[in-house]
Amino acid sequence: MKRVHLLEFEDLDAFPSWLRTCMTNNIVIIARFMGVRAVLSNLVGGVLKDRGLDRIVDLGSGGGGVMPEVLAQLHEDPQMQHVGLTMTDLFPNRDAVRRFNDAATPQLRYAETPVDATALGDAPAGLKTMSNCFHHMRPEQARAILRSAHDTRQPLLVYEMGPPMHWALWLVTMPIALPLVFLLALIQTPFIRPVTGRQLVFTYLIPLVPLFYAWDGHASAPRIYGPDDLDELLEGLDDPEYRWEKGPAKDVKGKVVGSYLLGVPVES
Repeated sequence: MKRVHLLEFEDLDAFPSWLRTCMTNNIVIIARFMGVRAVLSNLVGGVLKDRGLDRIVDLGSGGGGVMPEVLAQLHEDPQMQHVGLTMTDLFPNRDAVRRFNDAATPQLRYAETPVDATALGDAPAGLKTMSNCFHHMRPEQARAILRSAHDTRQPLLVYEMGPPMHWALWLVTMPIALPLVFLLALIQTPFIRPVTGRQLVFTYLIPLVPLFYAWDGHASAPRIYGPDDLDELLEGLDDPEYRWEKGPAKDVKGKVVGSYLLGVPVES
């Protein structure tokens, strides 16, 4: 496997959840600038219509991520206004639970109970999605998630907005990439809504957010599973009753941002 599992601080159990959320807020902004919402809306909407589903069950939602914006774009289509989104996590983010469940959006909910992506038979019904979080899984965990989808015949859409990077190229580009991503966090923060005092303080006065965001953002690139890595993970998981497809992720105009892996049960 070409993928290398470099250290990302936000994966550490001792890493503060509020700091992780601040970093996620920056990811949402960069995803918005890159057009990820349109790409994911196209992917998700196509699967929902094709499979006759009306609910998205996002796995590993953490502090929020881009899926609420995807839901909002889906609702712009009159044929998709009935679609709901349930956000989940193995360790639900309590701040996010309160924020989303208190909002006046009945079709958007954050599950208060843990949902294990390796045991999808126990998850709520609907299209399971993993947006920009599959690279956090080590190969044995990633394989377990894919096997769970296969064995329980659950539709699963995995999306990553960045391309995989060889570790040697990662090392060479690090002196340029780290300060650029650090600077990007400073520029992005005013676009975060709602922006908290904590986000501002730990971005501009005590720059912990841009520091960790720069490292984790760059360290994620060698972690992304490329096509050959996915083939290795999927060995033995393709059969007449379940099929997988993968490729570049596109919006309705054909713009490519990232890649996807889709697994769906084959209807008899």
